[in-house]
Amino acid sequence: MTKRKLAAAVLLIMLIAAAVMWFVLRPPQSAFEQPFSGDTASAELIGKGEYAARVSDCVACHSTPESAPFAGGLKFATPVGDIYATNITPDKETGIGNYTLADFDKAVRHGVAKDGHRLYPAMPYPSYIKLNDDDVRALYAYFMHSVKPVKQPNRESEIPWPLNMRWPMAFWNLLFVDPAPSTSRPGENAAWNRGAYIVEGPGHCGSCHTPRGLAFNEKGLSADSKYYLAGALLDGWYAPSLRGDANTGLGRWSEEDIYSFLKTGRNEHSVVFGSMTEAFNNSTQYMSDDDLRAIALYLKSLPPGVNSTDDSWKYDSSTASKLTVSERSKHPGAQTFIARCSSCHGVDGRGQAPWIPPLAGATSMLVNEASAINITLNGSDRIVAGGKPDAYRMPPFRKQLSDKEMTDVLNFVRSSWGNTGEKVKQESVTELRERTDPASSNVIILQMR
Repeated sequence: MTKRKLAAAVLLIMLIAAAVMWFVLRPPQSAFEQPFSGDTASAELIGKGEYAARVSDCVACHSTPESAPFAGGLKFATPVGDIYATNITPDKETGIGNYTLADFDKAVRHGVAKDGHRLYPAMPYPSYIKLNDDDVRALYAYFMHSVKPVKQPNRESEIPWPLNMRWPMAFWNLLFVDPAPSTSRPGENAAWNRGAYIVEGPGHCGSCHTPRGLAFNEKGLSADSKYYLAGALLDGWYAPSLRGDANTGLGRWSEEDIYSFLKTGRNEHSVVFGSMTEAFNNSTQYMSDDDLRAIALYLKSLPPGVNSTDDSWKYDSSTASKLTVSERSKHPGAQTFIARCSSCHGVDGRGQAPWIPPLAGATSMLVNEASAINITLNGSDRIVAGGKPDAYRMPPFRKQLSDKEMTDVLNFVRSSWGNTGEKVKQESVTELRERTDPASSNVIILQMR
């Protein structure tokens, strides 16, 4: 290679490196770069911000039962290491007290902190990017003027080097974040568009309910994708499809069923459990009826997704014969079901709606086994509706049942009354037993004040 060609190659490499550095380090644009001339602290704006924080469920990730509101510290287990939620109180040393409205916007909608470091998408900015300017401005007013400052240093992530480098997130965002703002869809009414805005934006429902790719990206971010809200495995739970799937989603639910579930935590089909309990306790029950009905309208409009099955579940009464005294011993798990499950869920598997859900036709008994195993092992957290703790909760059976007994009873339930769930493997029960803990029987309310 001649000196001229070598110099040209070096120059090209330097130009490419400079372009990469420019792309990685350039700050995102904010709609609030110019100082806002309006009132940033009116009671009305702060109140709107508090509501937006409820819809966005900020408290669930940035608080712990032991901490002050929004002081951070909650651990997130990721496939590459643990990370911790940050302090988002207006403390000037350890929180966001020095953030301008533009700084706040860049963090919430673009995943870039004030000092320029990029946030991991455990912070659901791929959804929050759809927040409109009014809601961002209101959120800022609420956090700066209504949340009490708390001096609590942030914990460093436990992701090892080089995986903990933040700059590659710029390229991840380029590939997997849709920068288009939320817009009304022509041909749909105002309620549908409001529901789409909440679900796809501040509600960040896709963070749990959308399957992820190899780069841990959500495979879809809006109703335009057949993957969006199609169901996903997350941290030992299976978040079911929120689309029109007959068995694995909301195909058998009416709009009223969805509204009731989000408003009260229960309906004739199900009761909130797992991660959805936190979403209900801290977020959905505080939403207005109009917003909840808008969400229901939007979700019911979604066609079946990629995880849909063809045949709709139908009740099969023949299971009753397997539960007679003379027949139980012939069917593994039947005796355990009678002894441990039938008094609440009924010998017919139909439950006692709306307080105790049915097992017959339950989504958790028709799809991925994780939720069925997890709730049987660990029970459910307390539902707190309208400030009143629920008297009915699924107890943990990890001390009462062996892995073999639990496997047998789950396979019995998942193959009874018309249920068609895949067979549970005993090693799956063993694995979840080792890496999960029983749900708390205490009443856990995360305060926003």
